[in-house]
Amino acid sequence: MSDSTLPPVIPAEGWNVLHLFYRVDHGAWSLLSNEEQIAAKTRLSELVQEIRATENCQLLTFAMVSAKADIGFMLLAADLHTANACEKRLSLSLGPDILTPTFTYYSMTERSEYTTSEEEFAAGLVKEGHAAGSPEYEQKLTDFRTRMVKYLKDRLYPVLPPWEVMCFYPMSKRRGQVKNWYSLPFDERKKLMGGHAKSGRAWHGKILQLITGSTGLDDWEWGVTLLAHDPKDIKGIVYEMRFDEVSAAYAEFGEFYIGLQVPLDELFRRVQL
Repeated sequence: MSDSTLPPVIPAEGWNVLHLFYRVDHGAWSLLSNEEQIAAKTRLSELVQEIRATENCQLLTFAMVSAKADIGFMLLAADLHTANACEKRLSLSLGPDILTPTFTYYSMTERSEYTTSEEEFAAGLVKEGHAAGSPEYEQKLTDFRTRMVKYLKDRLYPVLPPWEVMCFYPMSKRRGQVKNWYSLPFDERKKLMGGHAKSGRAWHGKILQLITGSTGLDDWEWGVTLLAHDPKDIKGIVYEMRFDEVSAAYAEFGEFYIGLQVPLDELFRRVQL
């Protein structure tokens, strides 16, 4: 997918993530002949298949809801060269004047700095009355390690399902004179984030959430991707979690983008190509 003569640019941990939202220029599209339109749609279809067949790549396609955008892509790739090459080809896949970017965002999958460490979990077991080295203690520690392996894999190298509804928005933590997230002691931030995460876990099975980091990479600090079967659940989790102190006192949000994950043939029909 990328230039094989270049050494790969692969993060020490995690994947690169691009959210790409475009508007279709129907005026430019109408100037193409029927044969040119068929060739353009075939070109995009083949490119999507090629990207999805590329090792350590995922590509989700969306029919975007509202006039903010028409077509959306979410691309995950291990190699930044691959992500960059895919993005350029997707932008031009229907022709040089057909797709106009309305919003794009670059971030990376990452682990949370507030994740409970094995040492913290072990100390908690002792506080609960489990003697270190006892069979119960060792079993709980083994179960914790198993959960953490899956948790980190899901955060760093996720496999995203074809759930129908997608919501994406960028966010940052406040750094104002009155409320400054980064002036709080680490232990207080960790406690607040623990409560925030507990609120989110109540939506397990209804919402799949992927938090990707973008500090130093794009204009906000994180990108939030929510996948759901029912848009009411997206509305519900965002509304409910805004009452949490982490969001209410310290969060700033960018624009929200909603898309429907559909096959390419339906996507073409939906945007009238």
